[in-house]
Amino acid sequence: MVVENSKVPETAIKGLSPDRLLPSEPKALEIARWLYESVRDLPIISPHGHTDPQWYAENKAFPDPAHLFVIPDHYVLRMLFSQGIDLTELGVQRRDGAPAETDSRKIWKTFAQNFHLFRATPSRMWLEHAFEEVFGWTKRLTAETAEEAYDHIAERLKQPDFKPRALFKRFNIEVIATTESPLDDLKWHRAIQESGWRGRVVTAYRPDPVVDPEFEGFQLNIERFGDITGEDTLSWQGYLNAHMARRAYFKSFGATSSDHGHPTARTENLSPLKAQELFQKALKGTCTVDEAEIFRGHMLTEMARMSLEDGLVLQIHPGSHRNHSNSIMDAFGRDKGFDIPTRTNYVEALKPLLDAYGLEKDLSIILFTLDETAYSRELAPLAGVYPTLKLGPAWWFHDSAEGMRRFREMTTETAGFYNTVGFNDDTRAFCSIPARHDVARRVDCAYLASLVTSGRLNEDEAYEVAYDLTYRLAKQAYRL
Repeated sequence: MVVENSKVPETAIKGLSPDRLLPSEPKALEIARWLYESVRDLPIISPHGHTDPQWYAENKAFPDPAHLFVIPDHYVLRMLFSQGIDLTELGVQRRDGAPAETDSRKIWKTFAQNFHLFRATPSRMWLEHAFEEVFGWTKRLTAETAEEAYDHIAERLKQPDFKPRALFKRFNIEVIATTESPLDDLKWHRAIQESGWRGRVVTAYRPDPVVDPEFEGFQLNIERFGDITGEDTLSWQGYLNAHMARRAYFKSFGATSSDHGHPTARTENLSPLKAQELFQKALKGTCTVDEAEIFRGHMLTEMARMSLEDGLVLQIHPGSHRNHSNSIMDAFGRDKGFDIPTRTNYVEALKPLLDAYGLEKDLSIILFTLDETAYSRELAPLAGVYPTLKLGPAWWFHDSAEGMRRFREMTTETAGFYNTVGFNDDTRAFCSIPARHDVARRVDCAYLASLVTSGRLNEDEAYEVAYDLTYRLAKQAYRL
């Protein structure tokens, strides 16, 4: 759509501003520019994410622009669905096998016709960064340019330089972690190891399917867990042994962390007898909602204990009401854009775990939140005193320029920089990785420049902090 009397053609794009997200005040801008130049080309450390290890194992060309940018990206899906576009029109397959659009050009055209919906969103910035920096497409994406853009990107996807391993090298990724279920055989990670390729792709242990009594198929998952490990997972001790066995297996494929996406941050420290009784109720499917929450909470404490033994970093991602729409979950399955933030308590919720292990210097727990109100009130004070705790970066709905800036402003005074862990891109969208890291680097450099110009940080220290936030802290926190 063109605004009446607009002097700028709708198809025009000026290109990415070299000073995007940097301060406008001249002195701060100058400092931010130099800080950014010092970290712009540092390698990417991606210690938590959801890219598919099969991409790197097989190194096949991505099929087409729609399968690369639209179908797998829940940020894109949720925005378009919110405007009345059915998921089947976007190529998302239904569980019941009912027809969905398979013509990638039609999917792409629907996306392009509605690209204006992403104005001023992080997705718009990430997508245009990928279009321009990765594929050399500099026009604005519209209904009129959709075909040309599709052909331009599709042609490049056929070239060897745009296969996953080539892009991995081009993006300057030093290490990337994927995230797998304990029931995954990790065959694609094995294939990567055996291929001789030198790109570093590691896994992370995500035990939700076998620690959450409300996870679909929980009882069958526990049986499979036993089959895989050879342990009696119908007994409490056998179940714990199975976790230790799978954690060791994941470590053999490079895992340095476990990841836990619980509805809340609640932890418990039950007696072995009480834990065993609750586990048996979970196996029978007779847990109440509160009992399921208690069991998940106790398993966080068990995972902390295991981490003291095997060294895996413990990531806790609470506060999302996952798959909020029952209709969408039933029709399309998980991860279709309907995970919604909730209010999250950390001070009381984490106390049982922290009473047990919070002073252990060899334990590393990284906390994430979708509840920004907890930054300065709870998270920064907790991480600012407990040696086990570090703060993960602004996450999900808040890994935006504004969200990252608010995170720094609300946590630095109490937790400092060194009780945080740099940046995670946490994405399935491969081509957005360099864009997301670039945004984080720019925002951090802008914030550091403001500290320098206001006399709160020396300029030489700002350079050191910029390096740490960009590179060193993530490697250190994730033991990479």
